[in-house]
Amino acid sequence: MSIATGRDPEALTLLQNPPESVQIAIPCICCLEALSVLEQEEKSRKIFEQELDLQINRAQRNVISPTAQSILFHLRQVRDDNQTLIGETEEHLFQAFNQIASQVELIALTGEMLQSSVSRTIIEDRTDNLILHCILGHAREHPRSGKVFLSGNVKDFGTPKVREALSQAGVSDYFSRTQDFIGWLQSQT
Repeated sequence: MSIATGRDPEALTLLQNPPESVQIAIPCICCLEALSVLEQEEKSRKIFEQELDLQINRAQRNVISPTAQSILFHLRQVRDDNQTLIGETEEHLFQAFNQIASQVELIALTGEMLQSSVSRTIIEDRTDNLILHCILGHAREHPRSGKVFLSGNVKDFGTPKVREALSQAGVSDYFSRTQDFIGWLQSQT
């Protein structure tokens, strides 16, 4: 979702043109989580739009105040921009999905990963805990390749407990921004 919402613009560039030395792997369930977050975002924006419509209706009733008419103009503009933003976010997410489908190894959820997630809570958020166990399982399946982890979700994935689990699975570094990962990668050559 960080790509779709514009929080990490370099991430889409990385997906579109990954360096030859980099193999990107993403748990499949991250795509499902992104769709769920998109739905929540759209619902939130619809609630915001309903409130805007209510305020527009109120401003329309005051036909003598220039200030009310100015507010009416701006509220209508915000409502239109809100609708545009909903469409842009969805479009950016689906562009990212297309890049993921063609450029990325999707990590399938296995029974072992699921059981590990249920039996060992490293992250309190259950979805993120499951995602982490997918990453840990995949990392353990590929012990010889160098691995780093990139996630903008610092709250859940940037904790010492998670970093320790990643390290034990052979993941050498954690990056919260694509820009930092790219800088690190360039320093390795």
